[in-house]
Amino acid sequence: MTEQPPSAPETPTEPAAASTPPPGAAPARSEPSGATIPLDADDTRGQHFRHMFSGPGPLIATVLFVAAAGVAGAVLVGPGVGAAAGGGALLLLLVIAWVVASARAESDFFRSYAEGHSLRLEMGRGNLPPATPLLRRGDRRYTKCKLSGSLPGGQDGALALYTYEDTDTDSEGNRHTTYMHFTVIYAEVPEVAPFMEELFAQRRVGFRFLDGAEDIFRKRQRVEHESEVVDKRYEVFCGANDDMNRARQILSPSFLAWLQDHSPEAFAFECVAGALVCNVKGHKKSKPELDSLCEGASAVARRLREEALE
Repeated sequence: MTEQPPSAPETPTEPAAASTPPPGAAPARSEPSGATIPLDADDTRGQHFRHMFSGPGPLIATVLFVAAAGVAGAVLVGPGVGAAAGGGALLLLLVIAWVVASARAESDFFRSYAEGHSLRLEMGRGNLPPATPLLRRGDRRYTKCKLSGSLPGGQDGALALYTYEDTDTDSEGNRHTTYMHFTVIYAEVPEVAPFMEELFAQRRVGFRFLDGAEDIFRKRQRVEHESEVVDKRYEVFCGANDDMNRARQILSPSFLAWLQDHSPEAFAFECVAGALVCNVKGHKKSKPELDSLCEGASAVARRLREEALE
């Protein structure tokens, strides 16, 4: 009997992303073989932090800076203040190094994510077209990081860390700025524009028993559907002149089940004249979160396109 060669040990695989496409949707695109993508933007921070203090040069510079601060404090005020000044100088250096290491680790993560998914990376401030209400909010708006191309899930578009700012002035003339952070997918689904002008699935923020009273002051139409769970999480609206039956057709049982059980946590989307913006709150900086959002946006785009082309 011929001896069979031993089988290769199984390689652990990464957990599947939380977002699963609706039944009948195209499967998510697999990553290129051999691609190594850090799981989040903190993975290489410790490495960068240690590197900044490795070798005699950085260590000598640190000792000299701390010693100079301590001596200056001791000479000008006293030994106690000198010791505190030296400790403060050391703490300041560590904080600066930690911030720099965090920024470098974040760049590592997004660069690796872009390379692993064959996306075009733009770091630094950029912008997105003001195509939906979210992208028109605030006094200032910008992206911190943007990746463009064929996203996980198959939809072409842009994945971005997006911020808008609201600035207020109080009675004493002091200006206060509030920063609202989102991770967004911007995609274009032009097939939807002739079919439906607007469709919004917004995170629910109010009490459901107030829906009727609030709708009196809305221009958009509330879309009723059959899922109690989805209704607790989302408020769905279509445009003032849109056909309600078309909106309900988009919210098919399989799509409602996807929103209920497989959409990313705290997910929402806006579609205006074929421009689709899917979003979650906060700047997401981990591979599972970004994959889930991209696949969720692809699932929504496919559902909109399917119904528009029927």
